Amino acid sequence: MGVVAVHCMDLLVRCSHHLSIKKGKPFLSYGEAMEYGMENFSWTCRHSVWGRRLVELFLIITQLGFCCAYFVFLGENVKQVVETANWTTVNCQSNQTTATTPTLDSRLYMLCFLPFIILLVFIRNLKHLVLWSLVANFAMCGSVVLILWHSLSNIQNPVSLPYVGKAADYPLFFGIAIFAFEGIGVVLPLENKMQRPQNFRTVVFFGMTLVTLLYIGLGTAGYLCFGDEIGASITLNLPNCWIYHIVKLLYCFGIYITYALQFYVPAEILIPLAMAHVPQRWQLPFDLAMRTTLVIITCALAILIPELDLVIALVGSVSSSFLALILPPILQVLTFHNHGLSAWVLVKDAVVSLVGIVGFVAGTYVTMNEIISRSSTRYSNSTASYSS
Repeated sequence: MGVVAVHCMDLLVRCSHHLSIKKGKPFLSYGEAMEYGMENFSWTCRHSVWGRRLVELFLIITQLGFCCAYFVFLGENVKQVVETANWTTVNCQSNQTTATTPTLDSRLYMLCFLPFIILLVFIRNLKHLVLWSLVANFAMCGSVVLILWHSLSNIQNPVSLPYVGKAADYPLFFGIAIFAFEGIGVVLPLENKMQRPQNFRTVVFFGMTLVTLLYIGLGTAGYLCFGDEIGASITLNLPNCWIYHIVKLLYCFGIYITYALQFYVPAEILIPLAMAHVPQRWQLPFDLAMRTTLVIITCALAILIPELDLVIALVGSVSSSFLALILPPILQVLTFHNHGLSAWVLVKDAVVSLVGIVGFVAGTYVTMNEIISRSSTRYSNSTASYSS
């Protein structure tokens, strides 16, 4: 999945270079590249503007989906820290939490974070978040190192673990993997801001190789350590001791700051469109109201689906698959169709897009079924608890 995702990033960059030269523009966004690519093909020329709108729609869905996942992550991890605080020790040798003090539902914790996140997104200039983002990155990197160290130090006998997952879970895997690798929406903005954009491909290949190895390494170590009991977030499996509670809180801080960065993309697409119809003196209040509304929507969706793995799989299947797998090969055909594309390239592009389409359909179907199933189970349990 990592190799295919990086290949599609490379396709997008190459198409953008070709189209920007053809249009005489210094750089293009993903949406503009799709629009100009459709203009390059006679069958789609008249409807090219819908290419840009389609990309912008999936960018909005993807980024707001990330924000939903962040709400769920914050709620689940803070809930666990609070519930186990009375039983926390300095002994980090045990892999499992021994006791808990039941408190609020994780969805109520999400609501507690809502006003703080609203205040965070009121910061409209990303330059004001640079220092906090740097601190958040260091906090998350330190947390990952400690999690990896614990996992490698407590690997159990792997003989009893299944070597291959169930076939029914592969659509969920597809959505989660694409969610993890989906960074294609920021590829062109990053390249456009580089001092030496000619080195961009090297930077992407090197960076994504490290990311892929980290995903594989941490995922494998976590599975060998915790086995089938591993949670949707590995932080939920950490021992009940203060050092790992600090790790969870540091990671939550990093996720909290990162929310503003993920929120920036949909805000920059939606708010200017709405502001065009607002009088000058009402623009600032309207801007803040729009930001507040978008944050409330992400919180509401997170409360409706308070399962981290399902939120990630749904966002990955529905929107990330289009941006990362389906559209880039199509864009290559649209851009270079009159440049003598070989049969192998056409077959390769068709296969990659087909994989994305199958993953989109199967992943969305399986994830929605799982959401309905877990919601029914949760409702039944809550009804039984209320009755008792």
